[in-house]
Amino acid sequence: MPIRSRLFACALLALVFIIAGTSNAVGSDKIEQAGNVLTIALATTAVGVTATEQDGEGLVQFGKSLALSLGVTAALKYSINEERPNGKDHSFPSGHTSFSFTSAEFMRKRYGWEFGLPAYAAASFVGYSRVEADKHYWHDVMTGAAIGIASSYLFTKPYHGINVTMVGGEKFVGMCLSRKW
Repeated sequence: MPIRSRLFACALLALVFIIAGTSNAVGSDKIEQAGNVLTIALATTAVGVTATEQDGEGLVQFGKSLALSLGVTAALKYSINEERPNGKDHSFPSGHTSFSFTSAEFMRKRYGWEFGLPAYAAASFVGYSRVEADKHYWHDVMTGAAIGIASSYLFTKPYHGINVTMVGGEKFVGMCLSRKW
């Protein structure tokens, strides 16, 4: 992966910390705001990396993943209409979390764990922030994460280069190295 993609991702992450650090919010509100910023930053990073790589195919795959994730999330939110911990409507599942995990799984599957690991950490923080802010229950967050991961997993193909994938069965666990030409 060219250095410009790594630099873009690092610069965006630094911007998130600057925005969250200069916020007037305190305590739980600061955590919620950081989660909100990270939700957008993850998607922006995914789009930015596809742009720096001139990866139009990846951009289409990400768009399809987001469309499925947001569609399934909205359908469940409005058909189930579970009450949030703060008393408002449409708790299940967490849209912030499904959006974030769609971005994280896209980057992991398309560009590898170099991007996927920090993206998964950031998406996990987004899920935590939704519970901490009394916007969601843990089952909302876990379901949102599953929707996001499944959506990107369905539409995303690995980018050129060596990819590492975890494999496992009933009696084995391992890693698979592959390269696309």
